Amino acid sequence: MRYVIVGCGNVGMELARRWTARGHAVTGTTTSPGRGGELAEICSDVAVLRGSDEAALVEAVRGADAVVLTVSPRLSRSFDAGRRVAEYADTLAGSARAAAAHPRTVFTSSASVYGAGGGTVIDETGPTTSDQDASPRNFIAAERAVLASPRGAVVRIPDVYGHPRDIDYPARVRFAHDHLGGSVPFAADALLYRIDYRDAAAALDFVVSEGLTGVYNAFPDAEVPPTNAAVFGEICKAEGLPELTYRAEIRTPAVPVTSARLRAAGFTFMH
Repeated sequence: MRYVIVGCGNVGMELARRWTARGHAVTGTTTSPGRGGELAEICSDVAVLRGSDEAALVEAVRGADAVVLTVSPRLSRSFDAGRRVAEYADTLAGSARAAAAHPRTVFTSSASVYGAGGGTVIDETGPTTSDQDASPRNFIAAERAVLASPRGAVVRIPDVYGHPRDIDYPARVRFAHDHLGGSVPFAADALLYRIDYRDAAAALDFVVSEGLTGVYNAFPDAEVPPTNAAVFGEICKAEGLPELTYRAEIRTPAVPVTSARLRAAGFTFMH
């Protein structure tokens, strides 16, 4: 099989490792020419392109059995509402519209599509948010572009952690205080769902390998996690920092999320 992974960050690279180890041909894409050598150590082929460059992406995915989008907006441009607009539109909606020309595209989406949620539990049948912030608006637009194809699929994941190159949570809190005046765009009452990068890659692998279509949550749901305020409050206390200010511009679920549909298909969270 030949697969294309658009956006080889930590999750994309882990997915490429899994597929290469099984003998598949993998084309990995990056926007950074300097990462070409790193990708070439794992991928059969490397393409330097932006996912929103339709002509370049169409050429890269020609003849592929499946395309997986693991594109991620740059963290440095995610904290300010104004900067999010262009970054999210180009990275998410632009890439999905370009990739959706391929009949088998799987998009890695976000918890922000649910907003704060409602009721007692959130599953894939619930409504997406009407919030007009750039994050949910562009994740939802990307989902729609991919799901317009009968073989399209969406995997909604929470915050990714665990890779050695990740910025850990204390470092994120220090960054917020050092560069953002201690103010963050997230909501205090949102549940801090997290997924290990290996489980995120495994979920994408599972959806592709099993031929699944439609929408799936990949939220580790054995336990309901604590809120942002609880987690980051403890970090601030441990680091001797003031409490963060939560602007609630990007809303994510404040009620439990279930991944029962993905688990019923046979997937198991390992980390």
